[in-house]
Amino acid sequence: MSYTDDVALDLAKLALDDAARSGDEKIVDQIGEILGASSQTLQESYLMFVRVRRAEARARALLDSRKDKTTE
Repeated sequence: MSYTDDVALDLAKLALDDAARSGDEKIVDQIGEILGASSQTLQESYLMFVRVRRAEARARALLDSRKDKTTE
């Protein structure tokens, strides 16, 4: 991965973790806005990683729910 991707992934993880802890999803958007004001490239990479991590979480939740149903 590039340096930009490394930074974007790290920021996405931190923002999503903070949102989960605090219950305030706005932090994810606020970070995106801050990044966009200085670096559109970093913003785009950050937003992509946010979408990927959210999609991964939904997919894992679905797979876990299916696993629970097959063990009953």
